[in-house]
Amino acid sequence: MAQAPHIPPAPALFALRCAMAYAAALSVNGILLPFLPVWLKSLALDDVQIGLILSVPIVLRVISGPIAGVLADRLAERTHVLFFSAGLSIATALALMMADGFWMVLLIFSLQGAAFAPFTPVLESITVMGVRRWGLRYGSIRVWGSIGFVVATLVAGQAISHFGSGIVPLAAALAFSTLLAAAMVVPRLGRSAPKPAVVSGGDGSTPRRPSLTLLLIGTSLVQSTHGMFYAFSGIHWQEMGFSGGQIGVLWAAGVVAEILFFFGSGIIARHVSPSRLIILGSLVAILRWVLFAQPLGFFASLVLQCSHAATFAFLHFGMQQKIVELVHESRESAVQGAFFFYAGSFLAASTFLSGIIYRALGQDGYYLMALVAALGLVLCVFAVKNQPQRSGAGG
Repeated sequence: MAQAPHIPPAPALFALRCAMAYAAALSVNGILLPFLPVWLKSLALDDVQIGLILSVPIVLRVISGPIAGVLADRLAERTHVLFFSAGLSIATALALMMADGFWMVLLIFSLQGAAFAPFTPVLESITVMGVRRWGLRYGSIRVWGSIGFVVATLVAGQAISHFGSGIVPLAAALAFSTLLAAAMVVPRLGRSAPKPAVVSGGDGSTPRRPSLTLLLIGTSLVQSTHGMFYAFSGIHWQEMGFSGGQIGVLWAAGVVAEILFFFGSGIIARHVSPSRLIILGSLVAILRWVLFAQPLGFFASLVLQCSHAATFAFLHFGMQQKIVELVHESRESAVQGAFFFYAGSFLAASTFLSGIIYRALGQDGYYLMALVAALGLVLCVFAVKNQPQRSGAGG
């Protein structure tokens, strides 16, 4: 067996610097996910056009994200990809402020999706390398991305209540401008450690690799059911008479629940295996979309939103823990890119089809999302049952 390579000490303030980058990256999502559909609706676009605008960038993201992940594994420094992503994202954000009409918005927003795509998976790979090398807690770092999301959502919601949905492109441009600063503070780790000739129980090779791939697909399929929610929940709540501030609170409630989970994830991980977290989150997703199809008032919607901690955070955290267990760091960015590809591909299909489904079925379309989550659950259960176990892996 090859001797393990020497691991250098952690860069100064590694966790804090990664946390700041997560906060910057997810603050962008905190504006675009809840409020971009509302802005698109204000441009007099129909539901199918909105679904197309929201889904085409995801298709480009699932192409550029994995390619950037493989490239990052081969570069002398992975943060070069972050600088490139941040610079292009700022340029497209400024262009979107001047866009008008379906085709122009579609073109610019698609380019923005491709530009922004590599940032988060490469950041994830750097963070997970730190978790693996120095025993850092992933949840306590990733939680600041959720905090950045909720702060951006609340601020943008109040701004829209006062100035109208036309302010969304400007708010997004301001959020994108923080990406370049974030890229400057992310720790530099250089090349990943060379892969040993023999790695005991965890490089993602056969026989674990098929099960890991199936688990990636199942998890991504469950998470893709958020597509209709991301695209049309803001429009639905607006039609129900909820104000921009209330919509911001509803989005924030889900992320606050997510934040609480990440803060407690260290304790939870000692008692619940990653596989069980993934399965539990999938079960909650089925229940969430069945209930979301019902006509709920503001308070009931607020309570239901808290289930986002399970339907997103359980699956995301559980999958990242499985990657730590099974994948060598020399393939970290590539596997993160693969996860991004599966998640993005299914989310793109879900988002595009949601425009057609929502126009035909309205809120009843969420019953179809519950069925998709059930299919993802079946794949996850099959992957877990067929994954070889090892002591101390928590699986």
